[in-house]
Amino acid sequence: MKRGALLHLVPLSLLLAGCTGTQSVLDPAGKDASVLADLFWVLLMGAVVLWLAINGLFFYVTRIEPRSLSRRLAETLVIGGGIVFPFFLLSGLLIYALSIMPDQKLEGTGALVRVTGEQWWWRVEYITEPIVAANEIRLPVDHRTEIKLGADKFIHSFWIPALAGKMDMFPGRETRLAVEPSKVGVYRGQCAEFCGEAHALMSFQAVVLEQDDFAVWLEKERQDAIEPATDLARQGEEIFFEEGCGACHAVRGTEARGQTGPDLTHVGGRLSLGAGILPTDRDAFVDWIRHTKSIKPGVKMPPYVHLSEDKLLALGAYLEGLK
Repeated sequence: MKRGALLHLVPLSLLLAGCTGTQSVLDPAGKDASVLADLFWVLLMGAVVLWLAINGLFFYVTRIEPRSLSRRLAETLVIGGGIVFPFFLLSGLLIYALSIMPDQKLEGTGALVRVTGEQWWWRVEYITEPIVAANEIRLPVDHRTEIKLGADKFIHSFWIPALAGKMDMFPGRETRLAVEPSKVGVYRGQCAEFCGEAHALMSFQAVVLEQDDFAVWLEKERQDAIEPATDLARQGEEIFFEEGCGACHAVRGTEARGQTGPDLTHVGGRLSLGAGILPTDRDAFVDWIRHTKSIKPGVKMPPYVHLSEDKLLALGAYLEGLK
């Protein structure tokens, strides 16, 4: 193969690589996302057919048969190719698109989760359970789940491309979105409405589990926070309360009952910290506590630069152990 041909394959391979992954509308893992992916391909094929027909006609009369046309033939080509054909093609595409809209509005069997867009993270509450999480939603596979959506101060847009379409979130108003995952896995969600300086740092994970595994996870999450298992973690728990962290964060089973920040009862068992920015290991907790403002501009939590390295490590060990 010639070198020039190989160079042309590079942008094509990069383009195709964007069609897969945990945040791709073209790699659906849910019933609603599959419908939207089908809609995309149908509309794309319609656009290609229209483009080829119009440009093919133009190429024919200007390059293949560049001759004078009678008035009648010219009018036939203009009306038929420029008006009649596009009208019927676009009407067919519109009818198809409208026909799938009712499927996107099917409700779930009762709301399971309430998600609130905060500044700038996601508060996740399981309505029938004493479970409050942050930046992570767990759902059972092959079950249509209804999610209640709201916002604190800013307009957000809730979107898990691999599972369903988007839904806007408004302060003082509740919207709803139903999703029906069809594949087990971890999928990335994102705020799709510019909401402020940390908008791009406001992702979350949607974890789809087998229904039995989901029931086991629910049972585990219902439990209060576990007791620190090491001397370092116990020291970290003391520092947590000495620094007044419980005024903003809740840890079920302790005196920490704050509601301003994320619930930390099982924070060590989540997949990410800071709305998808960092992992949930000890070093990441230390980094977050020390550099909150630089890691996530606009975050309400102040950096605890006054704490010594030993105290930060102890605090990180305590938070890592909250699984």
